[in-house]
Amino acid sequence: MKEFELKYGCNPNQKPAKIYMENGEDLPIEILCGRPGFINFLDAFNSWQLVKEIKAELGVPAAASFKHVSPTCAAVGLPLSDTLKKACFVDDIEGLDESPLACAYARARGTDRMSSFGDWIALSDVCDKTTALLVKREVSDGIIAPGYTDEALEILKSKRKGNYNIIKIDESYVPAEKECKQVFGITFEQGRNNFRINEELLSNMVTENKTLSAEAKRDLIIALITLKYTQSNSVCYAVDGQAIGVGAGQQSRIHCTRLAGNKADIWHLRQHEKVLNLPFLPTIGRPDRDNVIDVYISDNDEDVLAEGMWQKYFTVKPEPLTKEEQKAYLSTITGVSVASDAFFPFDDNIERARRSGVSYIAQPGGSIRDDIVIECCNKYDIAMAFTGMRLFHH
Repeated sequence: MKEFELKYGCNPNQKPAKIYMENGEDLPIEILCGRPGFINFLDAFNSWQLVKEIKAELGVPAAASFKHVSPTCAAVGLPLSDTLKKACFVDDIEGLDESPLACAYARARGTDRMSSFGDWIALSDVCDKTTALLVKREVSDGIIAPGYTDEALEILKSKRKGNYNIIKIDESYVPAEKECKQVFGITFEQGRNNFRINEELLSNMVTENKTLSAEAKRDLIIALITLKYTQSNSVCYAVDGQAIGVGAGQQSRIHCTRLAGNKADIWHLRQHEKVLNLPFLPTIGRPDRDNVIDVYISDNDEDVLAEGMWQKYFTVKPEPLTKEEQKAYLSTITGVSVASDAFFPFDDNIERARRSGVSYIAQPGGSIRDDIVIECCNKYDIAMAFTGMRLFHH
């Protein structure tokens, strides 16, 4: 296929629209079902690069959930605990533990379920039946993978009355070294960002605590690769083989750190006993449960707990999860990693990250206030590496 005509561009008024290879070669994809749009393809090609790189560096199947050209989460295929399965709404999936790819997507989709509603999915490996069953029951725009088993393809084709967007990509495809795009009729050209993110990037430890566990290195690599395909400015929190909070596209770095940190906190609070045991009515669907949990954890919990409201969602009125309980629960969290796509200019970023259990940090360094940031890390015994590499993505 030389080109693919799109219904429209970013918006319905932007016509005509198509994708094609500028050198006239065939596109490195097959559209197996549906008719992906302009934004779908942006999500597909960015998310595919992300999972491909994580798999290449860590040697474990990876999955990503994308929305509006930024990841809501990326994860590798580690087994899920019973608590994690319940928090991710996958405790009823048979054979989950036998499919690392399904575990990766369960983590990626289950982390920030509010943001992942209507996501684009990327898988590093051939989609199997278990992964397809997970995808089938979520609200999603489409999926990209290097292949699909026959069973998986049939399951996915049943979504959206047979119109679900399914893309197969040639995993051997390597893009040109130079890339171009146009803004306001003006062409921009640059070399592709082929910088490799690996353990060597974490060798310049600048804090008194210079210890990075194997798990911390894994999580920092996941966070850094995630940032490589996240709209800047961006900050990413990660733990247990998955990104748990992504702050994208903020003009101020502290706003990125707060946004991502708040998402990380919500992820942890979803695993609180009170949240896991909310007595939902059996008629409440998965997206509505996500919305109710989000409100239940927030400052506006009366919107779902007030008399006349709780009856819409629960069999009995739940006890509130008080701010004191939330603070106490989050204070027990440690071992979280955080990465930034550019240097932290002030120590307020470290203070905020610490409140979300951060023990490890990777950032480029290079601020005139590096010494203040390092001093703040030392105060909390946080280990920090300077990567020397900015990861802006626009």
